[in-house]
Amino acid sequence: MSVQKTNRLTERRYGSDFIVDILRQYRIPYAAFNPGASFRGIHDSLINYLGNQAPQFLECMHEEISVAIAHGYARASGRPMAAILHNVVGLQHATMAIYNAWCDRIPIILLGGTGPMSYAKRRPGSDWVHTALVQGNLIRDFVKWDDQPSDLESTPQSFARAYQTAMTEPCGPVYICYDAEIQEAEYAAFPDLPEPAKFAPPEPPAASAETVQRIARALLDADYPVIVADRLGRSAAAYDALANLADLLTIPVLDQGNRHNFPSQHPMALGEIAGEVLGAADFVLGLDSMDLYGALHTVDRLSRQTQPMYRPGTRIAHVTLDNYIVRSWSHDFRQLQPTDDAIAADTARFVPQLLDRCTELLKTQPAAAKKIERRGLKWQGHSAQLRARWLAQAEKQRGETPIALSTLAAIVWDVIKDEPWILANGTANGWVKRLWNIARQDQYMGKYAGGGLGYGMGAAIGVALAYPDRLCVNLQADGDFLFTPTALWTAVHHKIPILNILVNNRTYYNSEEHAAKIAAHRERPVENAALGNRIENPAFDFAAMAKSMGAYGEGPITRSEDLEPALRRALDAVKTKRQPAVVDVVTQNR
Repeated sequence: MSVQKTNRLTERRYGSDFIVDILRQYRIPYAAFNPGASFRGIHDSLINYLGNQAPQFLECMHEEISVAIAHGYARASGRPMAAILHNVVGLQHATMAIYNAWCDRIPIILLGGTGPMSYAKRRPGSDWVHTALVQGNLIRDFVKWDDQPSDLESTPQSFARAYQTAMTEPCGPVYICYDAEIQEAEYAAFPDLPEPAKFAPPEPPAASAETVQRIARALLDADYPVIVADRLGRSAAAYDALANLADLLTIPVLDQGNRHNFPSQHPMALGEIAGEVLGAADFVLGLDSMDLYGALHTVDRLSRQTQPMYRPGTRIAHVTLDNYIVRSWSHDFRQLQPTDDAIAADTARFVPQLLDRCTELLKTQPAAAKKIERRGLKWQGHSAQLRARWLAQAEKQRGETPIALSTLAAIVWDVIKDEPWILANGTANGWVKRLWNIARQDQYMGKYAGGGLGYGMGAAIGVALAYPDRLCVNLQADGDFLFTPTALWTAVHHKIPILNILVNNRTYYNSEEHAAKIAAHRERPVENAALGNRIENPAFDFAAMAKSMGAYGEGPITRSEDLEPALRRALDAVKTKRQPAVVDVVTQNR
């Protein structure tokens, strides 16, 4: 048993003091929570024992916000922070955000309180209603691991396993629930703190040299190879290697967007003409594609029928570790795509190795060089032509009302392009990737896979915490914002500056579009598609909402000529006052 550690505000006395010492031992930077009595011991220890330093707390108005912040932080930094959830009720509030993190393979340390588990120690009322056996059962199908240690002596190993599991590829959220009695009991001696270096996550699986050689030869032997990338962009090394590989072999890359995988203005960024590219392909290499089947097929949204975009006989290989994290409850494993080569390897190592192997092989294969030249004649120029077309469309739509999404993306880019910016969330229905020069892996955080609304604002806070010296931009959909608007209060309260641009089409348009399609199919009034989907009568005053929480607020902006001045005023508030800002922009649907 170890003695009291130094550099604390008080002497270590309670179980919760030791628990937060473990958080500090693992360099957990933040703990986001909505306060609750089941973890009042941990709450007190964070403030009155550690002095609200390493970790610092972030006060939230809803547990979904707490988890979304941790989601955004880990997505941006690659490191987990903590979200603390109040017994059964807080855990239930958090479930959607936990599921979003699970689908994105994001490491989060979820902590909870419960009990006391001893009947004799419980207060009548909430101590009973808010306690479960075992609390982790609620989320066990969409976390990598959960635990409820029965005594203080078990807490070091429990946390060490949780952290190691969360950070082992594929990553994911984990949950540890602490009995209130363990938190609040006084102890004369404490267990040893775990040594993080002794419980590090294992090195991810790597492909054999023979496998790398086989895929390299397949790329060089193919006439028209194509690469499909999705979560690869979580690694800067893989991102850079992929760009160099596309340059070396003139290979089109289809970026599926869960992460930013490929420079948006690269000549081989041809995702917008995926059908043409895949139709010519004789070899497809998937890299961390979360939905390879979806990437390679078209779908009729009404009938739900799919058709392949590739020709019969096209060889397909896929490098992913996602088969290691398949569960039965949620079908986030997607449609199973037939492949000719399934490779369980970490793309962070595989893609640089593949680049090196292709570079060496190319020196001895003159026939491959001729194929590269032919591909260049076929694909070079397509990206520039597409961009010219998009710029022309954005210019043509500049005066339209409501404001076109192309116009929104173009004007926002003009305002922020000379800043050290990072895009936390949103693409204005793809127009950002068409018009912005997103050249680095760490400039755009990608789209989340879970689809649960309420993600954007909290995730943007997490990204801003991970990159405090960057201008954090959030292209925030209005419907998503309305699920968790008080995340803005958290940003104001903790002085986290973010430029939030409300992309406000005043509708849940995805549902409205489905309603129109099904009505047309059934020969019913299409004009009724707006009913139950529009966010109007009354429309929300988002600028007033922002001001009520202490943020800078402006809008609604309905004319494109008013947008740039409004954005510059908001940018000034973010930069000079370190104040979160909201600019409400009324936009077209698509």
